[in-house]
Amino acid sequence: MRIERDTLGEVRVPDAMLYGAQTQRAVDNYPVSGLREHPVFIHAFVILKKAAALANHETGAMPRKLAEAIANACDRIIGNSDLSFRKLVTRAKKGHTARIGDDDLRSVPYLVPPGYIASDFRDHFVVDVFQAGAGTSFNMNCNEVIANLANKALGGKVGSYKPLHPNDHINMSQSTNDAFPTATRLATLLLLRELFPALDGLIFAFDAKGEELADVIKSGRTHLQDAVPVTLGQEFHAWAAAVRRATKLLEDATDELRELGIGGTATGTGLNAPPGYRHAVVRYLSEMTKLALSSSLDLRESMQSQLPLVAVSAALRNLALELTRIANDLRLLASGPHAGLAEIALPAAQPGSSIMPGKVNPSMLECLNQICFHIISADAAVAFASQAGQLELNVMMPLMAFEILFSIAILKNFLPILTERCIRGITADRKRCEAYYTGSPALATVLNPLIGYERAAEVAKESVKSGTPIPELLRKKKMLSEEEISRIFTPAFLTGQADRE
Repeated sequence: MRIERDTLGEVRVPDAMLYGAQTQRAVDNYPVSGLREHPVFIHAFVILKKAAALANHETGAMPRKLAEAIANACDRIIGNSDLSFRKLVTRAKKGHTARIGDDDLRSVPYLVPPGYIASDFRDHFVVDVFQAGAGTSFNMNCNEVIANLANKALGGKVGSYKPLHPNDHINMSQSTNDAFPTATRLATLLLLRELFPALDGLIFAFDAKGEELADVIKSGRTHLQDAVPVTLGQEFHAWAAAVRRATKLLEDATDELRELGIGGTATGTGLNAPPGYRHAVVRYLSEMTKLALSSSLDLRESMQSQLPLVAVSAALRNLALELTRIANDLRLLASGPHAGLAEIALPAAQPGSSIMPGKVNPSMLECLNQICFHIISADAAVAFASQAGQLELNVMMPLMAFEILFSIAILKNFLPILTERCIRGITADRKRCEAYYTGSPALATVLNPLIGYERAAEVAKESVKSGTPIPELLRKKKMLSEEEISRIFTPAFLTGQADRE
């Protein structure tokens, strides 16, 4: 152990750790969940510290030697020096800016190491996700780790904070109050880069299955009762459309995250930040992340209000609502094999029972349901945290950051597996689907324009009572000609795919 000092006194810190006194106090004060910040959040915070060092150097507030040492330490932590201090400074002097398109979340490459930070440094970021308000504990965790790592490179001693100090240098021109929400927005954008391809893959799989099963006609169901026929293909295409729409709404919500409040410092007034700093930080962040970022029009608003995060959380909730609805539909259609609908069969993922041999459950969809339920409940936590902001600051940001990033992470981790191991392998029981629809009294609906609603209702009731298919009843009663029966009782006509003129 080593002895460090902060403004409250002495603190014992494990000698092998790069963090310092304030981080150790947080470890001692908040042993809440055992959960640590998501690696993408650590990554976002570290590149923000690098951008701040570059901006402070550019504005003349920090000597080149110290700024470069900070930037190099940050590169070591994230395990990527593709854009080194010298390269970024050279580009800035030549007037280069990031060339970013409108679709940068999908098409612009951003090279990061697996896991977002180098494995050697993961254990040095130890603050629990449930911590002091505003995220000061985690901000200082980052400041102390970067300071000690940079000082070691400059020949200094861990814990001495010379020549670089966590507050005076790593946190220069910043406050937790503008750094934490900025890092949260960056991390959310970066993690969404991984979610959108997973959603695209699910949409493609639904559409592909729709094409494959386009000719499988079946009974539609409304109110869980027989309804006019549809095809399995139409159902799968509709699910693809629903996920596509929810994805578009999520994409639209992310645009609000691109405005950053960094440079506002403690209350949004910019106190202690040099002129030009706020725009320089954002420029460097855009350069490093390939994200189209801008400085907020009102830095005070960006500190007080977390509405952009709420919008993303709500869009994630809406996506989860659609996904869980679709999962429930698939589970219902696959129910059986003898006492349910059993119109489709899901790929077997694992044995379904510890006591019933041969039982196979829709386990992949059940997992998706649980993920969606968590996302829906996480949005409620984000909503409560959002309204809890008071005056110049929302101190509930740590909860918001954790819930949003965790929701994105569990969804992006599982969707590719669901797509590959469940959706792509779905098969149809064509005979069962045909038997359901041909024997359904709902076929009488097509008779309304020909014989009227009341007579069609009588035919439907007799079909249910006698078990006789409706086309046979029509022939028996000679209510329609064979030509009319042949014309209207075809899959194409009944499912809206034929010309009805």
